[in-house]
Amino acid sequence: MRKPKFQLLVIVATTLFVAVFTSCSEDENLFVNITVNEGPIGDIGGDFTGNGGDGTRTVEWTNNLSTADYNADITSTASGVFLMTVTDSEGAVVLERSLNGNSGPDSFSGVTEAGEPGTWSVTITLTSFNGDGSYSLSEGD
Repeated sequence: MRKPKFQLLVIVATTLFVAVFTSCSEDENLFVNITVNEGPIGDIGGDFTGNGGDGTRTVEWTNNLSTADYNADITSTASGVFLMTVTDSEGAVVLERSLNGNSGPDSFSGVTEAGEPGTWSVTITLTSFNGDGSYSLSEGD
C-alpha cells in the first residue's frame, strides 16, 4: 500500500518541476533603465537603456515658465518605442512625442505647447525598447 503513495509523490514532484521550469522564459531577463539627472535650476534630463523590456518613469519638475525646450534621441540601431509625455501644473498635456527605433527619425527637439507654470510631470515610457538614448528639458523662453 505504500508504493502508490510514493508514485503519487513522484508524479506531483515531477509536475511541479516541469511547471516551474517551463514557466520561466527569456522575457524575465528583459529590462529597461531610465535615469534622471537634474541639472541647474530649470533643467532636467537623463539617459535610458533597454534590452527589449518595457518600463515607465515619471518625475516632477519645476518649470517657472509657460513652455519648455525639449530634446530626445535614441541610438540609430535601437528598436522599440520611446515616448515622452509632459503635463503642466494643471495636468494638461503640453508634449507627447515618440521615437520608433524600427523606423523614422532617431531624434526630436522643439518647444512644448504653452502651459501653466509650476510643477510639471515628465513621463518617459519605453516599450520593447532595445538600445539607449537620452532626453532633456529646460525652461522655455
